[in-house]
Amino acid sequence: MQRRDVLRLSALAGAAGVLTLDPMTFTQAEAAGPADDPEQTKTLSGHLPTGAPDFVHVPVEVPRGVREIAVSYTYDKPTVPAGTQGNACDIGIFDERGTELGGRGFRGWSGGARTEFAISAEEATPGYLAGPVKAGTWHVVLGPYTVAPQGLDYTVTVTLRHGAPGTPRTQGAPPGRSLGAYPPQRAKGRGRAWYRGDSHLHTVHSDGKRTPAELVAAARAAGLDFITTTEHNTTSAHAAFEGLWGDDLLILTGEEITTRNGHVVALGTDPGTFIDWRYRARDNRFGQFARKVRQAGGLVIPAHPHGTCVGCNWKFGFNEADAVEVWNADFTPDDEVTISEWDNTLVAASRGEGRWLPAVGHSDAHREPQVVGLPQTVVLADDLSRTALQEGIRAGRSWIAESSKIDLTFEAVGGRGRHAGIGERLKVGGAEVVTVRLKVSGVGPGCSVRFITDQGQLYGTAVPDSGTLTAEWRTTASYAAYVRAEVRHAPADGGASGIPGPMAAMTNPIWLGEH
Repeated sequence: MQRRDVLRLSALAGAAGVLTLDPMTFTQAEAAGPADDPEQTKTLSGHLPTGAPDFVHVPVEVPRGVREIAVSYTYDKPTVPAGTQGNACDIGIFDERGTELGGRGFRGWSGGARTEFAISAEEATPGYLAGPVKAGTWHVVLGPYTVAPQGLDYTVTVTLRHGAPGTPRTQGAPPGRSLGAYPPQRAKGRGRAWYRGDSHLHTVHSDGKRTPAELVAAARAAGLDFITTTEHNTTSAHAAFEGLWGDDLLILTGEEITTRNGHVVALGTDPGTFIDWRYRARDNRFGQFARKVRQAGGLVIPAHPHGTCVGCNWKFGFNEADAVEVWNADFTPDDEVTISEWDNTLVAASRGEGRWLPAVGHSDAHREPQVVGLPQTVVLADDLSRTALQEGIRAGRSWIAESSKIDLTFEAVGGRGRHAGIGERLKVGGAEVVTVRLKVSGVGPGCSVRFITDQGQLYGTAVPDSGTLTAEWRTTASYAAYVRAEVRHAPADGGASGIPGPMAAMTNPIWLGEH
């Protein structure tokens, strides 16, 4: 089969460019019985130059009577000079319902994590959705993420296996229900309390190595109360946690929407809700899909905004965000940059220039030895449920810790018994004295505490070797529009550079003043 060198933009309604190839055609399945040819296989090879479109569509004409469709692919990985991107090519598939942006045809995506997959009514490779293989034009989709100067040579092989379609398995109850294979949206909990969670996690259903059972075991070992499954560009894991939740662990469903211009966590969307990712910032489509996240009951949280991987930098702005992931996995310089940028937005909000975005932290754990719950977000919620946790996150009633060993309380106290906690406002006059108090325990040796305001750090003290400290500082609303706390490890260079050490814990701000 020969490639048609036609750049077709209509398939994604004006979003990222698409190269559509000539279709793979197969004979009617009814003509091939078990005694003849129970399966048919065809292979397509092609070449993509540097600057290729974001997506390459391989149409596959699927006849009636197909039980299973199986796809494999390869591509070359030539040596490239240092500092030059080599070849990286993702893969997924859409069924006969089409490839329209945000449409119903999505059947799975494995990115670059797999070289083959299969779909039938009864089962599917992780990352893909089981269901009948109906007749019509399916599309294998290649995503040339980066292309070497030499170009990218690829081969796609499609096998159709004929026979009775099989019985579809239950995918779970309707949204909002706790029956079937989908996790319930409420656990027993402890009433109004602080709940620890990690809402950016991966398993074998995208590019992770842990199974859902292994992930849940790691979450319990980390002392977490809730987790969110957020596979790259697929919902196949939503129904993969059956039997793994319990009174002690709430499992929320979501997705890491992985675009070419940044990643965003859709936290707590209705089970089975797919959010499309096939657009760039220049396409001006993100707002449409951010609204879809909220319509599905989820939060929009840009992930690792200053991440160093290709396509990880967040380019869509924060107008559609409900919170921002300021700390991703082990604390690194890109987290430091993100926190600094986030703090600048707090200063703007203190001047009345728009709303403020709460900070959250997640592990983004994929495999051992990456630690689930490093970091974790600790949320004050009325109960252990999707709705209550999201309300707490959205309001900024949360703080971030590197492990469940660390505990803290942070409050601001004014006259006549008035007080405010994390994410709240203490309404006081500009000259009224306010006492800011932090209690922290469970931190390692060499740590220190810092209070950060709209003027920067105005207070700091060392944590004793016991790992427990109560720190107090007095200020006024005219001197500090907000106060937030950080617990830091000792700097690697002993402080010679003036750069603080890695984060151990941090809070969202307490706001001071009447407005």
